[in-house]
Amino acid sequence: MAAAPGMAAFCRKVWEPVVAKARRAVVFIDQPCAEVLHWCGGAELLLAAGALNVKEFSSFESGDSKQPKAVFVVSCPLRGRALEVIKDVVSQSSFQYCVVVTAVSPTEAADARTLCEQMEDKLCEWMGNMNFTAEVMWAPLMLAPLSPHLLLAPAFSSLFPLLPSQDLQLLNRSRADKKRFPGLGDVDLPSMPQQLQLHIRNLVSGLNQFLEGIGVREECYSVGHLSRIIAGELANYPLAKNRRKTAQSKASLVFIDRTMDLAGAVGHHGDNLVEKMISLLPHLPGHTNDVMVNMEELTALHSDGELEGILAPGCLAQPNNPAAQTLWEALLNMKQKEAVMEVRRHLVEAASKEKLPIKMSMGRVTPDQLKSYVHLFKENAQVLESHCGILQLALATAQTLKHPQCSKWDNFLAFERLVLQSTGKTELPSVLNQMSSLIKSHSNRTDNDYSIEEIIVLLVYSYSVTGEIHMNNELENREDQLKKAITQCLCDEPELSALMQKITGSAMSLVGYITILIGTSDYSDEIPRQLTILQLQKAGTICLPFLKKSDFLCLCCNPIM
Repeated sequence: MAAAPGMAAFCRKVWEPVVAKARRAVVFIDQPCAEVLHWCGGAELLLAAGALNVKEFSSFESGDSKQPKAVFVVSCPLRGRALEVIKDVVSQSSFQYCVVVTAVSPTEAADARTLCEQMEDKLCEWMGNMNFTAEVMWAPLMLAPLSPHLLLAPAFSSLFPLLPSQDLQLLNRSRADKKRFPGLGDVDLPSMPQQLQLHIRNLVSGLNQFLEGIGVREECYSVGHLSRIIAGELANYPLAKNRRKTAQSKASLVFIDRTMDLAGAVGHHGDNLVEKMISLLPHLPGHTNDVMVNMEELTALHSDGELEGILAPGCLAQPNNPAAQTLWEALLNMKQKEAVMEVRRHLVEAASKEKLPIKMSMGRVTPDQLKSYVHLFKENAQVLESHCGILQLALATAQTLKHPQCSKWDNFLAFERLVLQSTGKTELPSVLNQMSSLIKSHSNRTDNDYSIEEIIVLLVYSYSVTGEIHMNNELENREDQLKKAITQCLCDEPELSALMQKITGSAMSLVGYITILIGTSDYSDEIPRQLTILQLQKAGTICLPFLKKSDFLCLCCNPIM
């Protein structure tokens, strides 16, 4: 029996059917699948196979008259909005051959069989000739391999545990019978909203396919209500029985609700360079776990004025560059000081290999020193291309270390350690009192002071590590003072950031939001939903496989009933 591929190898292998269909085709791909592809070889994988172009899966895209073949790659079921987009693109084009690849298993959609039988006819109808060719395929394009031992699932970034206040109330209101769930522990999968059920079943199906691909028999464990349901669904999944009988390896699979560890999401854990990169540098549009690296240092351009936007950004993902991939994996596992020295070592080795005039210097590695090494590659296009992956990671390192917020990282870490030392029901008022002193109005705030968003992050951390809270007069007074300070600070802002506008621009009032923010006894269950919106902006997202910032922005706009 052939050995099963490793985790990262499996993630790349499942793209082979898509790559095989890409020859002479225009490929339309949605954002979750595009992010997975980004870590599995990128658009280069499709273009090298003969694809004519790779475009966004959007109604505003189409093929031209000289492009007769299209491949659609989507992460969702072939229904609703996805079907409308495919129809729009095909109707505006001159395709004679259409292939649709979905990452959703046919067994997981209620009307999948009927839909698959009808889909090819619909494609031919939209192409304008029933004699044209149409195919519908399925491939488990779920996991993005950031490293051989770290996989993410972008399509499930919106999957978030139910909460005992709002979600439980909505579930009870929607039940036709008079039976009510006393708590989330009593909620089962059939009682959940239909869309959430489908999302969970899609996840279970994808995990089963992944475990089958790597030849593993799992033992499921769970922490949290939603994790219990997912683990139970996977344990009882009918198609997993044969896999478990023939699997050569065994592994424990632990599911953990995000709400069980909010402190881990918003905490500044200090000594990992990749965490700071993902937290501080701007994210690639449509991506949850990669950033834009400014590449000006390697050009004579300056992206200001008329030239703004002309230079494509670099990124962290380097799946086609073995040397850069080795460096990336080292950065993931090393402490910051060691990681920065490793970046310098790779630059020195690359420069020495190309016989560039590098000047060695001992001692502490600085961002300017890294940039000076990068500049050596600037004048030789062939050398630059050969080492472009390492240069992108080196520039990401330098830009992270020089980022204005990088110096604040230690301040966050110091405050969080203070909170941990003061953890307890009796110490929380003193923590809130210290936090009140950190709040500065816009006119009095310096670069070293905390912004309102950063205060919210500290609040999330403080309440998360404190645990269950019992109100008393002292705590109530401190919370009232903090509410007033935050409200006044928001009112004094000349212009709220886009994130704060999304938080406060919902149906709930500003004062109502602040009430939830602080976590009074009436709304304390709502804290996880409302406050985790900031976690990806302030924490290392490489540890958060099912989270995305925009999804929390949507969640926070739900009015409180």
